[in-house]
Amino acid sequence: MNDSGALLPWLVIRQDDNGNRYRVGRYATRAEAQKVADSLDDRGHKQLYWVEQIGQTATMN
Repeated sequence: MNDSGALLPWLVIRQDDNGNRYRVGRYATRAEAQKVADSLDDRGHKQLYWVEQIGQTATMN
């Protein structure tokens, strides 16, 4: 059995205007995930994008 979480441990998360969170994608490296998050953020939408590692959840206040 292959655990893809071990191969792609970095997530890009999007939060919309209503506070709903969605996984945008999974990536092998933090740098790759950050590049995607920055690219999406640069589009100027109101959504918030960030990177987190599987098993490490960010707390948003």
